[in-house]
Amino acid sequence: MAVLPEGAGTDTADAVGAATAPYPVVVVDAAGRVVQLNDAASALLPAARLHEPLSSPAWLARAQHSEGPGDVNGAWGGRHFSAQRTRLAGGGTAWWLVDETAYRSVAAELAAERERTRFLAEASGALLSSLNLDRCMEVTASLAADHLADAALVVAPVGGRRLPVVVCDQDGRLAHAAMSGTPDSVPGLAEALRGFPPVPSRWIDPATAPDWLVPEGFGPVGSLVVTPLPGHGVPAGALILLRRARQSDFSASEEAFAGLFAARAGAAMSAARLYAEQNAVADTLVQALLPPTLHRVEGVEFAGGYRASVDTDLIGGDFYDVHPPGEDCTETLAVLGDVAGKGLEAAVLTGRIRNMLHALLPMADDHARMLRRVNDAMRGAGRVRFATLVLASVRREGRDVLLRLTSAGHPVPLIVRRDGRVEEADTGGTLIGVLPAIESRTAHVRLAPGETCLLYTDGVTEAKGGPLGDSMFGEGRLQRALAECAGLPAEAVVERVRMLTDEWIGDGRHDDIAVLAVTAPRAA
Repeated sequence: MAVLPEGAGTDTADAVGAATAPYPVVVVDAAGRVVQLNDAASALLPAARLHEPLSSPAWLARAQHSEGPGDVNGAWGGRHFSAQRTRLAGGGTAWWLVDETAYRSVAAELAAERERTRFLAEASGALLSSLNLDRCMEVTASLAADHLADAALVVAPVGGRRLPVVVCDQDGRLAHAAMSGTPDSVPGLAEALRGFPPVPSRWIDPATAPDWLVPEGFGPVGSLVVTPLPGHGVPAGALILLRRARQSDFSASEEAFAGLFAARAGAAMSAARLYAEQNAVADTLVQALLPPTLHRVEGVEFAGGYRASVDTDLIGGDFYDVHPPGEDCTETLAVLGDVAGKGLEAAVLTGRIRNMLHALLPMADDHARMLRRVNDAMRGAGRVRFATLVLASVRREGRDVLLRLTSAGHPVPLIVRRDGRVEEADTGGTLIGVLPAIESRTAHVRLAPGETCLLYTDGVTEAKGGPLGDSMFGEGRLQRALAECAGLPAEAVVERVRMLTDEWIGDGRHDDIAVLAVTAPRAA
């Protein structure tokens, strides 16, 4: 737009070319009277009259009397205009009116889309911050009530007739409830829980919403949206959005945006549910693999201690078991073993060996035969994995305790006498799971009252630590520690060995450690 150069003629129409301008143009003189209108301006401002003051639109009339150099804008006739000012010679002004309705609409949509993108990013972070299903449901309901509706409900499709529901009301309060009605009582809810596409809100009569669906004090429902929460392969639930009667209905774009939010919420809820299921399975398996709690059996004291190679793990490759006498075996069988490897994989193999030994209890009177059966089963599994075992058959004879001890590639048991002497049991044999034929030698030991037989894994003697952190605990140090445990109960012996090895290791790395003490009690 050319500004009238200084010294040009004063004919306004010729000066600014208003008649041929592509925009509405209004030319006013220094007194604010209209002196020129082009056809577009006449159509836009039918009340404007030549040689009369410009009275409408009001925002343009006010701008005429202001001294500011900038452009002004305002609404007129349902549209939005920007009025660009051109100063003319003689104090007049030419106003060029540019229709910015479409531009502002696009700008508003862009700003709204940016806000939605920001919200979805923040929602994703909040939803993925927890793997607790209840917490995910609460976050979903709270975010939906704050940004998408006046109130929100999240329904989870778990087993049972009463489905869990998390409600966030108009005041942001969260509440847990159970669906008292059936999903069919809410149009589209049963379909959403099965993962079908949402029913458009215009097809749902909000007056049909059951009482359990509407939070207390919410008032009449004006609009209702039910959208599925898609999960990983299976539906994660359904999201229900409520607006009051005095609010506007949900638009198509709002429903589509609710679907985008629901996709993120459903993924988070599905991940939380999957984690909970896997955690429950893992807990069940771990509980089955944990060392048992030992106590006195048939008048004999048993005590055990275990420490995995990784302090955060509960299970590993070392194990012990005590099987009370039964119909086919009149002696108590104590077993301690060490499987090659660490962690979960080794723990799975220990579970298999423990199950095999339990199944072979009827032949516990013959240790060699029992070990051969375990060896055959391990070699037939198809993977080269080996283990060392020590079996101890225990029975009372008066106040004494008689032991049959058989080692299969395992450190020999140590006997702690009442006078503090520590003896090695005369037993030995071949490790399990490698050779087609194994050998073993059984030792017979008698424990007087107060005497103990200690079974242990090499994690005790090979534990590295000490002043420089590179010395093994060793058999000599273990025997000297046991010599100080003469006459102690089984629990005290195990606790003493564990305490000394823990002090020796400190914060260093170590293998799995397992100890099992069998003691002839002093009292009857």
